[in-house]
Amino acid sequence: MKKLKRIVSILLCACMLFCVGCSSTKSESSSKTENKDVKVEDLLGRSVDIQGDVESIICIGPGCLRMVSYMQCVDKVIGVEEEETDKSSITSACPYRVAYPELSEKPVIAQGNSGTPVLYNEEIIELDPDVIFTTCGEDVVKQLEEKTDKTVIALAYNGIFDDNMDKSLEIIGQVLNKEDRAEELIAYMNEKEKDLNDRTKDIKDENKPTVYTGGVSFKGPHGFDGTSANYAPFNAINAINVADKTNQKGAFLVDLEKVLEWNPDYIFLNPQNMNLVNEDYSKNKDYYESLDAVKDGNIYSQVSYNWYTTNVEIGIIDAYYAGTVIYPEQFSDVNIEDTANEITKFMLGKEMYDNFVDDGLSFDKITIGEKNK
Repeated sequence: MKKLKRIVSILLCACMLFCVGCSSTKSESSSKTENKDVKVEDLLGRSVDIQGDVESIICIGPGCLRMVSYMQCVDKVIGVEEEETDKSSITSACPYRVAYPELSEKPVIAQGNSGTPVLYNEEIIELDPDVIFTTCGEDVVKQLEEKTDKTVIALAYNGIFDDNMDKSLEIIGQVLNKEDRAEELIAYMNEKEKDLNDRTKDIKDENKPTVYTGGVSFKGPHGFDGTSANYAPFNAINAINVADKTNQKGAFLVDLEKVLEWNPDYIFLNPQNMNLVNEDYSKNKDYYESLDAVKDGNIYSQVSYNWYTTNVEIGIIDAYYAGTVIYPEQFSDVNIEDTANEITKFMLGKEMYDNFVDDGLSFDKITIGEKNK
């Protein structure tokens, strides 16, 4: 009997040891999965190794923090560029700042600009981020690596529907274990690009009205003569942009007599710069009243989608709104308030149409000479 009890005891101990061993192995395996090392190729073509979980990041350069906001990773941001802390910049003209106002309370790690930022290396070292994301060039990447001894990953994008953004989102997803979010974001933007194109691709050019956008900001605000060729929201809906006749590649100042010569059917203006447009109108009323679009009341808004590079969500909303104006039949099912809320909700987690309206950035008709609402 004693022998039997001894055998049973031995078997029980063996089972317990086996279970503990299995649990330990499982725990170690799980830990390894959570802390897996990652290797990525960044937008400068550099191979970058990331070891273990990334719990803290900083973003430097145009649009860098915006992409992290789209990726729903703001909780990992521990430092920001100086402009982010300016409470007056929390406006729907830069929607991610409205969605995530807490960013303005973060420590400052650089003075950002569209060229070369002023880096606060000591502050970066003190904050000790696991990873630095930057959309700046190779010189800035090298400086960050040399001065801070941190892991630096180069990202990039420029435009509404941009392959570099897709690659950047994929990299952020790999590094921050948010691959699913990157995948759904890219799919969503591709879906919008396709929808806009499908609605308009079969309309013959001879059946399309001509369009012009004015009040475009670049290197500062501009009035009616501030325009853009290759204008992304117009391109997305295959619109005939009269400024494309100049063979310019982006924003520029146009001779107003050229606009009169083109005499576009529809004019779209940036509500943020209507003070400049109205100031010129008061001095040159006869000119404006000679334009058919002004006489016919065919003047509408195009909210500026560039603020420290591209606000993708605004650019897409601009395209849909322009579509409802230029091609009412093809966009008859689009309610711009609902569309704007859907897009900002998906990309930034917050419905923002009311914010646009409150900030004087309505998607609506405009009357030149009136005070901006």
